Amino acid sequence: MMRESKIGGFSERLSSQAEARKALLEQFKPKPTVKPEVFETRAQRKARELEEVRAKRVADKEAAVAKAQADAEAARLALANNEEAQLDLKRQERKDRKAQAKSEARAKREAKSAQRRG
Repeated sequence: MMRESKIGGFSERLSSQAEARKALLEQFKPKPTVKPEVFETRAQRKARELEEVRAKRVADKEAAVAKAQADAEAARLALANNEEAQLDLKRQERKDRKAQAKSEARAKREAKSAQRRG
């Protein structure tokens, strides 16, 4: 007694083999191409992408400038409203003036001393 295989008889195996071969050959058949409605060449696509990048950079730059201006204005208002900062500014200006006067006096003294020596 011969047992039946899982696939079945000889003719069944042949038919399943033929179907498998057909499916394999079906993969190699050319498929219809899909053509775009608006054809864009590589140069046109590159130019379009370049314009998009430039526009994005300009927008980013404008946003950065606007943000910097807003930050500077906020800092100026904060400084104007802060009395302690105003006092510090006045002190710093006075220190700068005194340091400049001191360096001018030293230069004048050294010039006078150099004139006496030479």
